Amino acid sequence: MKFKKLHPFHLTPREAIRVQSRLRKRIQIKPIKPFPPRLIAGADIAVDTKNDVGFAAVIVYTFPELKEVERSWVKKKLDFPYIPGLLAFREAPILLEAFSKLKSDPDVLLFDGQGIAHPRRLGIASHMGLLLGKSAIGCGKSRLCGIYSPPPPDPGAWTYLREGKEILGAVLRTQKGCKPIFISIGHRITLKQTLEIALRCCGSYRIPKPTREADICAKEAKSY
Repeated sequence: MKFKKLHPFHLTPREAIRVQSRLRKRIQIKPIKPFPPRLIAGADIAVDTKNDVGFAAVIVYTFPELKEVERSWVKKKLDFPYIPGLLAFREAPILLEAFSKLKSDPDVLLFDGQGIAHPRRLGIASHMGLLLGKSAIGCGKSRLCGIYSPPPPDPGAWTYLREGKEILGAVLRTQKGCKPIFISIGHRITLKQTLEIALRCCGSYRIPKPTREADICAKEAKSY
């Protein structure tokens, strides 16, 4: 996969915030066509905090069958510090290398993080969607911003994640008795489509298979 060079990554935190404020205007909220997508990919990283080295993994699946097509992983020094809200500037360079190794061309990308459910409306899913020119979904295990009412206990139930009158995403119950996950639009997709894809990817687990397996792959790479 190819990616766009929209900005440098060797930035100060203040410069990174200015980049986010500029790029957020490029986010598109529109339906994926055709739907459902043919291929989806999940991405995540593991970090050796002692040496500040990252291990990024990307796995591509057919959809909705969720049969693995290919996977890639990359080890790379992380140059940007860990700062909440600026995750993409730390993780995007190594994730882009992992995506660049793919032979297939996924239609939708899932990330363990936020899309527009972000203080500046540009979480890692939105940022990576812009860089790769792809539809993207944020599948966070925790909330970064916004308020919500807990969804009913039944699998598939959800409520809106809001900030004032603005809808940032959805709080989705994927399994009975489990904590919900936080789904948000990354880029070039609608909230309804993000929910359908995320739920169909969960099966009997709380977390969607693409990001869950990418997390396992990254941790295995770190242990080598």
